[in-house]
Amino acid sequence: MSVDPKDIDGTEAADGAGTVADISGAASAGGAGDGGVEDSAEGEGEGEGGGKLTLESKLAAAEKEKKENWDRYLRAAADLENLRKRQKREVDEAKTDAKGKVLREMLPVVDNLERAIEHATTQAGTNPIVEGVQLVLRQFMSAFEKLDVVPVEAANQPFDPNLHEAISQQDSDQPPGTIVTVLQRGYRSGERLLRPALVIVAKAPTRSE
Repeated sequence: MSVDPKDIDGTEAADGAGTVADISGAASAGGAGDGGVEDSAEGEGEGEGGGKLTLESKLAAAEKEKKENWDRYLRAAADLENLRKRQKREVDEAKTDAKGKVLREMLPVVDNLERAIEHATTQAGTNPIVEGVQLVLRQFMSAFEKLDVVPVEAANQPFDPNLHEAISQQDSDQPPGTIVTVLQRGYRSGERLLRPALVIVAKAPTRSE
């Protein structure tokens, strides 16, 4: 059987064309594959960057919440301390008020004892009854001292409206405004005035024309 040389040349040409096409296709496929790898790498990089930003934003939000919680704690602690101080002050004031009320009720008793002693001594001198009343008065004054109750100084003192209550004025050789007579003793409990002293204050003598 004879073979036409043309047929052999055509077959070889076809085979050569197929081989070139295969090589070109493989090269194209390889190029496309490389592009896919690069795109995947870029996507992974973008994913890592986005995750980093999300983590930083979460940390910033957590720090902000922490600061806000700490500020709320400090305010609550300050409010609680102020409440404790206010309650303690109110309790102390209530105790002082109750103490002052009781002491003010006792002051007229002391006044009457002093008047009784003064009157009895003037009329009949010292006797066992007067001595007994004096003893009771001393016990009262001793109890007052233990309760930090002291008389208000008034005799021959400059008039002080915070401590004294002037009933009248009278001519006197003493400087004007000086207390010349104490009608009723005043008392203080610590820094608080229980009762002002009732006094008569000196004034400049009236000049006759």
